[in-house]
Amino acid sequence: MRVLIVRLGSLGDLVHALPAVAAIRRANPEAEIDWLVDEVHIDFLALVPILSEIVVLRGRTARAWLDVRTRLRARQYDVAIDFQGLLKSAALARLSGAARVIGFDRAALREPAAGSLYTEHVTVGEGRHVLTKNLHLASVLGAEAGALEFPIRDVRSAVADGIVAADPRPFALVNTGAAWPNKRWPSERFGRIAAWLRETHGLRTIALWGPEEAHLAHEVAAASDGAATAAPQTSLPDLVALSRAAKLMVSGDTGPTHIAAAVGTPVVALFGPTNPRRNGPWDEDDVAVSRYEACSCHYERKCSRDAAHWCLSTITESDVRQAIEARLRLAAARLARAVASS
Repeated sequence: MRVLIVRLGSLGDLVHALPAVAAIRRANPEAEIDWLVDEVHIDFLALVPILSEIVVLRGRTARAWLDVRTRLRARQYDVAIDFQGLLKSAALARLSGAARVIGFDRAALREPAAGSLYTEHVTVGEGRHVLTKNLHLASVLGAEAGALEFPIRDVRSAVADGIVAADPRPFALVNTGAAWPNKRWPSERFGRIAAWLRETHGLRTIALWGPEEAHLAHEVAAASDGAATAAPQTSLPDLVALSRAAKLMVSGDTGPTHIAAAVGTPVVALFGPTNPRRNGPWDEDDVAVSRYEACSCHYERKCSRDAAHWCLSTITESDVRQAIEARLRLAAARLARAVASS
C-alpha cells in the first residue's frame, strides 16, 4: 500500500500529526508513506525516520502546483489522507490521483467545502484535542491509538553543543515570539522570569527566536539582569537538540512549544486566543496557563482589545512562577520514580 499524508503546515500542526502517522506505520509496516508539506518545513520532516518520501510544495504558483501534481501522480497512491481540512489541502489530496481520498467529517473541517473533495469522511467528534482527532482519522487505515509516539530523530547540533560547552550549567528555554502577535507574552516578563529561575532554581535561560524575532530575544536578555542570553540563529534540528537538552520550556502556543513537548521536555505553555484543550500540552504533567475562556478574539492573529485588556497580558508573572514550580516538582517526581524502578 502507498499512502500520502497531506499536512502542509504549520510546525505545531505537523507535530500534532506525528502520532497519527506513526500509528499508521505501526498498523501497516510494509506500506510506503509519503508526506506532502510546504517547503519551509522540509527540515523538520527530514527528522522523521518513518517516512518513505517527502513531497514538497514549492510555493503558491500554478507552476508549483503542476510540478507537485506530476510528482504525486507518478507515485500512484492507494490512499491520500488530509490532516489539514482546508480546500487547498483537500484539492492537493484529490490531485494526487489516489483511489481513496480521506478527510474529516464536515463538522471538523476548518473549511467545510473541502469535504466535497473527499471520497470518505471520518467523524472525529467536537471538543477534543487535535491529537485525538488525528488518531481517529488515522483509524480508517487500521491505526490504533496506543501510546503517543513522536518519531523525531535524535540529532547532533553545533549550536546546542556550543551553548553547553560555553556554560555547562542546566538551562531553561523561553520562546517569546510567535507567528501571531496575539500569542506573544511580553518579552520583559520573560526576562524577569529568567532572573527568578536563576535565583530560585539555578537555571540559566536561553531565549529562542524565529525569523524577524531576534529583537524579542534580546529584549528578554535585557530584562533578565544577566540571567538570559539570546540564542544564536537556530535551524529546526538545532531546536530539537536544544529542547532535548533543556530542563524546561516556557512559551506561548507555538511550534517550538510543541516540539519541546514531543521530545519530552517539561513544558509550561501560555494560552490566550487558542484553546489548550484542543492545541495544548498532552502530557498530564505539563501545565497550560490559559486565558482562553475570557478571550474575545478566539483564533485571531491580532487582539481586538486595547493593550490594557489584552487577554494574554492578564497572565501575570506570579501565575507563570506558580506553574513552573508545579511543573518542576512533577518532573523531579517522575525522575525519582524512574531511578527507583531502574
